[in-house]
Amino acid sequence: MRLDLNVPQVKGRIADDYRLQAALPTINFLLAKSARLIIVSHWGSPKGQESSLSTRLLAKRLQKILQQKVKYIPDIVGNKALAAATSLKDGQIIFLENLRFDAGEKKNDTKFAKKLASLADVYVNDAFSVCHRQQASISAISELLPAYAGLQLEDELRNLQKILKPKKPLVVVMGGAKISTKAPLIKKLYPSANQILLGGGLANTFLKKSGIEIGRSLCDKDADKYLRQFFTRKEIASKIILPIDVIVQTRAGKNKHKYLNDIKKSDAILDIGPDSIALFSAYIKKAQSIVWNGPLGKFEEAPFKHGTMAIAAIIASRSSGKAFGVIGGGETLEAFKMTKMENYIDWISTAGGAMLSYLGGEKMPGLKNIIY
Repeated sequence: MRLDLNVPQVKGRIADDYRLQAALPTINFLLAKSARLIIVSHWGSPKGQESSLSTRLLAKRLQKILQQKVKYIPDIVGNKALAAATSLKDGQIIFLENLRFDAGEKKNDTKFAKKLASLADVYVNDAFSVCHRQQASISAISELLPAYAGLQLEDELRNLQKILKPKKPLVVVMGGAKISTKAPLIKKLYPSANQILLGGGLANTFLKKSGIEIGRSLCDKDADKYLRQFFTRKEIASKIILPIDVIVQTRAGKNKHKYLNDIKKSDAILDIGPDSIALFSAYIKKAQSIVWNGPLGKFEEAPFKHGTMAIAAIIASRSSGKAFGVIGGGETLEAFKMTKMENYIDWISTAGGAMLSYLGGEKMPGLKNIIY
């Protein structure tokens, strides 16, 4: 069973186990069928074998959650892994070492995938968040074993399909920094979306292209080739809605509310302003479908969290009844947790990049051979 348990850790302790919790339905389903379960996952981007990224800690936390023995194996495809897999009995679980400790994982190496496949009879992918990756435990292995989707992966696809075939009006809210990762999604959803509301560095990039001074603000300097499709000269595509006022920090460190024509070269835009919150909220309140990925400002700092928090609250109040609401991406989820309203969202995707890739119509190697 391939999971994505790439959870945050602080000083050697797991800071948030939401990905472990999300895997429980599939794990419990398989155990109820007396499966002999081999769990594999990556953790971080290790350079070689970094002890701080060993899956021993993940196995220990999963054991605590399940209240059942989860045996950690300090091996991936070697003799220890093979012996452990061979000796498994019905309903037992082993947890192999970090897949990325082997260079063959990221290279989508067939030899590595064959060794991994030799440990099992069936492959279950419950790691939607890495299904856009061409890697051995995601792509190559699915050609070597009967391959099935886990329950979490099925739920992801079912809910994201509701955005691709939405009830209208569809409102897309997007923040973050890199236009390169968001452009395919904007292009894909543009025909069906009623409005695409932009904040954060993403909005700054569009504002700069529109000829507006953004000062020292974060923007994507390599964005021109992606932006052309959304502009006629300097006139932006009609469905894309940008902030009309912002919160800036001056070079002297003072935080000020400003309208776009008042921004100076010494200013840095760090949040959307109250008029922008009202504008965005008016669109969201009319929506029947909502999808959000990426914060609208530097929300991790208290003076600049208000825009992100306000829009999160509006989306939460509109979801679970009045509209179908989907959010995705680690920072977006973090922001929602700060509002304590995440339970009101219809679907919280555990994926960030994979959600953008899937909704953007890009290739998904991890879904190619999967039965779901």
